[in-house]
Amino acid sequence: MTKRVAVEQSLTNVSEALRQKGYEVVDMKSAHDAENCSCCVVSGVDSNVMGMQDVSTNASVIEASGLSADEVCRQVEQRMQ
Repeated sequence: MTKRVAVEQSLTNVSEALRQKGYEVVDMKSAHDAENCSCCVVSGVDSNVMGMQDVSTNASVIEASGLSADEVCRQVEQRMQ
């Protein structure tokens, strides 16, 4: 399984933390960016900020609102096991 994670662009602290843990981080600008990723991290500030109403990925989606970068990393690690 790849360690590729799509992360919403506004979550730079999460992107950096995941990179430090050895994950390949992809900036998620559109639904297409989530393809071939094991996990997606979204801010959750606006539940449909990207207009993604259809399920375009089988990846786990983690909502980062209210979580620290470390907490998000732990959730990513749990879902990739």
